[in-house]
Amino acid sequence: MNFSDFITNQGKRVNKEHYIHLIQVSKIDGKISTSELEMLHKEGRKFGLTDPEIDKLIGSESFDNYDTPYSLKDKFDQLYNIAELILADGVITDSEKRLIKRYAITAGFRDELIDDLLNLLFEGIVKGDDEEKLLKEYKKRHF
Repeated sequence: MNFSDFITNQGKRVNKEHYIHLIQVSKIDGKISTSELEMLHKEGRKFGLTDPEIDKLIGSESFDNYDTPYSLKDKFDQLYNIAELILADGVITDSEKRLIKRYAITAGFRDELIDDLLNLLFEGIVKGDDEEKLLKEYKKRHF
């Protein structure tokens, strides 16, 4: 499947690329759990994908391109979604940690702040905090 099959306009393209990153995260430990699959379908529908398109993307080979969003909010929201997916099966593997760190670095978060950022995300998601609350806390700590 060609990724460009799912591009309808510039705004959708970024969302769908982010969705592909979520698929990569779910596949990193070699299996997609039921809870991860449910979340992938829920998030995919938010991006305007149909269930057959979602299944086709999940079955596709991995994708390596990553177009970083511009705003801090968009970058933070994408990392929040990735952290949420990592936590969906209740287990954080070393591979998942490496992958989310790679996305954080690529998104432009400073190396010395990434561990704090990921701890904030993981702990906040477990407590039920939303993206907005955690972004405010991140800004308070680092800006």
